[in-house]
Amino acid sequence: MTPSKFLLEMKNIAKEFPGVKALDDVTLQVRPGTVHALMGENGAGKSTLMKCLFGIYTPDAGEIYLDGVKVIIQNSKDALNNRISMIHQELHPIPYRSVMENLWLGRFPLKNYRLFKFVDSKRMLHDTEKLLQELNLDINPKATVGSLSVSKVQLLEIAKAVSYQAKVIVMDEPTSSLTGNEVEQLFSIISELKSRGVAIIYISHKMEEILRISDDVTIMRDGKRTGTWPASELTTDLIISKMVGRDLTERFPERSNIPHGEILRVEGLTSAVAKSFEDVSFTLKKGEVLGIGGLVGAQRTELMESLFGLRTLSGGKIMLHGKETVIRTPRDAIRQKIALLTEERRVTGIFPVLSVLENTVITSLSRYLNRLFLIDDKKRKVEVQASIEKLRVKTPSYKSLIGNLSGGNQQKVLFARWLLTEPDILLLDEPTRGIDVGAKYEIYTMIADLAKQGKSIIMISSEMPELMGMSDRIMVMCEGRLAGIVDGKTATEEEIMRLAAQDTA
Repeated sequence: MTPSKFLLEMKNIAKEFPGVKALDDVTLQVRPGTVHALMGENGAGKSTLMKCLFGIYTPDAGEIYLDGVKVIIQNSKDALNNRISMIHQELHPIPYRSVMENLWLGRFPLKNYRLFKFVDSKRMLHDTEKLLQELNLDINPKATVGSLSVSKVQLLEIAKAVSYQAKVIVMDEPTSSLTGNEVEQLFSIISELKSRGVAIIYISHKMEEILRISDDVTIMRDGKRTGTWPASELTTDLIISKMVGRDLTERFPERSNIPHGEILRVEGLTSAVAKSFEDVSFTLKKGEVLGIGGLVGAQRTELMESLFGLRTLSGGKIMLHGKETVIRTPRDAIRQKIALLTEERRVTGIFPVLSVLENTVITSLSRYLNRLFLIDDKKRKVEVQASIEKLRVKTPSYKSLIGNLSGGNQQKVLFARWLLTEPDILLLDEPTRGIDVGAKYEIYTMIADLAKQGKSIIMISSEMPELMGMSDRIMVMCEGRLAGIVDGKTATEEEIMRLAAQDTA
């Protein structure tokens, strides 16, 4: 038998869910010692294909081969036994246990004592230190995972995947929570894994990353494989056109409205938590998109959450429509017509076990009460269906579980949820994180339309082009303080980065 030149082959994979054909005759061939990028819009089938590989889903048709040998993968244990590992986009560590316990969960080293077996903590600590040192990761093995930053937890998941001595590692949006230095660290780890003959399947919406580290790129659209190309033959524009099936000549929609009239004034806002934000002042106009930039640790999210009543303040004033207001809880904020789209939609946004309908109406149930204080179900369904059509949410129906939708469509449902509360001010925290370029443009268009309608928007973004392409003004924060406010139309990346990295001591 002639050995296969591919380490992994997924042949003619098909998978159907009620009302949706998620995968249609998809073939993926991955060479050893390469990074194989898997790209496509949200809902294209990338994650579904990888879940079939990792045993989370069982394909309705198709075969999987490793080193030319057919394998049956019925669950994640089968995948790991076949040395296939996966770093998921959603992180689910056990927060109250240590780094080393999370790392070796389900396979603790054991030692015998008479007739009993005990966990060999000494060996586990040694193995953890050795692995972290090998990957050049500065993480304390005894630290509680709940005390780590999101980026450290992401690096821990990468270490865990490597610890299985995998031949194939799937990385689903691995840099979404990493800083610049940590991204370089990840790329260094990937280079080392490639030298060992490990194949990396890399899912990301970040074009620059894909073109930098990939050897091959497979693009999917609507559950089908569009094609596979050497990364060296592709450009950002080519990838976009193959992903969305059309040319996107403009990354951001044109905005013609002129913000006017002050709607919000914040004076000297200071967090009750030490080493958070302090003495922050700014204004927001009607119909304005105010971008907030800054590096990790700038306390941008904490500032927005305080405006929504999720965090306690120790000082400062919030003026709405020229009148001082006190916002102690999210209910207060909603009454004041303020909405918050959170950074981690899967953790603090959606209710994955509830339907699209229930996720959409959950913050505005009072508007559906009839005279007997019972929910008018017909009115709910009519308004949710109208929201689905208006925002072009791709879902079989409003009865579908939101957890089965792609990230971009989940985000649209969250927009629909808050729009039903009829807000004057929308606080958007990383509104396009983990969303493909086509869905991003739709989100940008929604934001532009809302601003045109007179809604005021504060948008946190870590993507510089997004910040500059969508904002009327950009407020830059550094280590909890306001570093400066610049004009969105004339600002440069250098100017924003200089403010974001300035010494506030």
